[in-house]
Amino acid sequence: MAAVWTLEVYETKDGTVPFDRFLGGLSGFKLAAVNAAMKQVLAARGIDLAGTEWLKALGNGLHEFRVRHDAEEITHMFGNQDPAGSGKREKILLRIFVHFHGNKIVLLLGGYDKGADPKEKRQQREIARARALLVEFKERQRQQKRQRRDTPRHGR
Repeated sequence: MAAVWTLEVYETKDGTVPFDRFLGGLSGFKLAAVNAAMKQVLAARGIDLAGTEWLKALGNGLHEFRVRHDAEEITHMFGNQDPAGSGKREKILLRIFVHFHGNKIVLLLGGYDKGADPKEKRQQREIARARALLVEFKERQRQQKRQRRDTPRHGR
């Protein structure tokens, strides 16, 4: 299925990219699962995933994109191809925090490997971190909108 939604990675005011930090901590097997899920599922279906096993609303525009399948399984489910059946497999239980906005844009705020640390305290800490990033993003959006509105335009 072709991409309908554009995936954008959020960069904080200080230039860090929490989503890249998340990706950097994943094994190649898990990274392949994230790439397949983002391309074949999230970019293809976006907010239409709400109410499915893939997407959980956390409130105030924050969503948790849930990746529970490896790349081969995702390709089989969404790419209509039979899985190739490579060797070593790992359990996949990943969470990616996203925000849908604008003209079909998915903002990638961050994520974590819930399978590596399934504790409730860790989950709540990661959600709180994603909420803070989303608040920062929305405030920057408001400031930019205000600046555009307050900037004099020529020809008026």
